[in-house]
Amino acid sequence: MAFADLSAFCRALEERGWLKRVKAAVSQDLEISAIADRGVKKGGPALLFENVTGHSTPVLINAVASNDRLALALEVKELGELTAKMEDLLAIAMKPPGPGLVNKLKMLPKLYDIASILPKTVDDGPCQEVVESEPSFHSIPVIKCWPEDAGRFITWPMVFTRDPESGARNCGIYRMQVYDERTCGMHWHRHKDGARHFGKSDRLEVAVALGSDPATAMCAAMPMPPDADEMVLAGFLRGEAVRMARCRTVGLEVPANSEIVLEGYVQKGELRREGPFGDHTGFYSLPDDYPVFHLTCVTRRKNPIYLTTIVGQPPMEDCWFGAAIERLFLPLIKMNLPEVVDVHMPWEGVFHNLVLVTIRKRYPGHARKVMHALWGMGQMMFAKVIVVLDAEVDVRSYPQVALYALNHIDPSRDFEHTKGPMDVLDHASVMCGYGGKVGIDATKKWKDEGIERGWPDPIVMDEGTKKRMEKLCGELGF
Repeated sequence: MAFADLSAFCRALEERGWLKRVKAAVSQDLEISAIADRGVKKGGPALLFENVTGHSTPVLINAVASNDRLALALEVKELGELTAKMEDLLAIAMKPPGPGLVNKLKMLPKLYDIASILPKTVDDGPCQEVVESEPSFHSIPVIKCWPEDAGRFITWPMVFTRDPESGARNCGIYRMQVYDERTCGMHWHRHKDGARHFGKSDRLEVAVALGSDPATAMCAAMPMPPDADEMVLAGFLRGEAVRMARCRTVGLEVPANSEIVLEGYVQKGELRREGPFGDHTGFYSLPDDYPVFHLTCVTRRKNPIYLTTIVGQPPMEDCWFGAAIERLFLPLIKMNLPEVVDVHMPWEGVFHNLVLVTIRKRYPGHARKVMHALWGMGQMMFAKVIVVLDAEVDVRSYPQVALYALNHIDPSRDFEHTKGPMDVLDHASVMCGYGGKVGIDATKKWKDEGIERGWPDPIVMDEGTKKRMEKLCGELGF
């Protein structure tokens, strides 16, 4: 069963010993983030700060910052199940029924399952138990994460907008720097759907949900195709539809089980300096001008929990977001590139800097075809370095990746240099949002790729000898 809300998830964490309640008084400025940073790097539990100076609302952080907690949040035993679940969904969505009435009838239960995960609109929900008479950001324990941050930032907002032309809903995570009681920055990059919606409107309504059941909250971070509804994906992961409550002052809906909801708008032509901010790259993102969100209404539960996170030098909580994204979207990559075996984005590459790919190579230049195809797929366009390896390499074994890649490349031959869109947060690119990329063909090279002298096999002991020596090795203690 899906978690009903964030409190239910906290109870599940606590039952398993995966949540620590912090009763000591702490400040929302730097102290919560300092504790959370140390905790995540030491493999610590989720943290619920119950005594934040000047606030009665507790703060939850590091909620999904472990494989166990992430799997619990997404209701799987291990993350590999996410790939299988997505494969099943794609099989239903993409494969038409066979000929005849019997085959069509066989599809009905599967189609019903899909219908059961579509979001359902309701008139209200727990997120509207209280309507603030004087809406203010200052009533929320928004944290300042790092010393050089320009202020306090809302770091895990579920930002809802609607395409003014098509009516398609989008939900994304865009950080929000609090300027004063009623205004904050809206940090959406030009490539994001929220910014695309904003570009079509003089005054765009926005609703921001803070905290929901964990699967729904995480879906705001998923790199969905344009106009795809993240709330459908949330329903798929939860196994039941997300109930969406109509907002009070804007024509949008938010998850009814949200903890706090911010309603308001952004106005065309109004920009304000935002940042710096200690970002997921491990460095401070530079200040720039972004749209301003005007707060018009705050609704909340009677006793809400403020869900937040911090990003910075890995490992951080967002690294586990990346792990979920890898497993979920691998089937979508394979659907377009069936030769792909696996894809991995090492944490130290902070998602967009390094992508490791294994393929079943079938023809000369195959690795180059794959890297260019990946650069053309959604947010994979931001990948700065793509390394393509043969199928037998384990992309999560960095020693093996380094051994195979560094032995297999000739830099004068195997580097594919190009230019294209870059993540706006990439401070090294030649221009903001545009710069150079490199693809590295680390596969075995063939005769018809110019290798005349052959290609050696890796050194591996034969299985028969290993099996005969297994008992002796055990006696030797290894």
